[in-house]
Amino acid sequence: MRVYKSFEEIDNDLAIRKLEKDIAYEKIKLNVTKAKDQFHPINLLGGIPGIIKKFLISLLIKKIL
Repeated sequence: MRVYKSFEEIDNDLAIRKLEKDIAYEKIKLNVTKAKDQFHPINLLGGIPGIIKKFLISLLIKKIL
């Protein structure tokens, strides 16, 4: 436990804690945004080349069957 000798030390420590909290919050927001982007339909299918490959494979399978 820290012992403070002045209100200025307390204020400085509180300012540091607030900045640390703000940084942690921004990291969370960034992680949520990245997670949302990963679940975007285009990304789930592997982008445009992945979509084209899956479409061509499905056409090939339909022709074989």
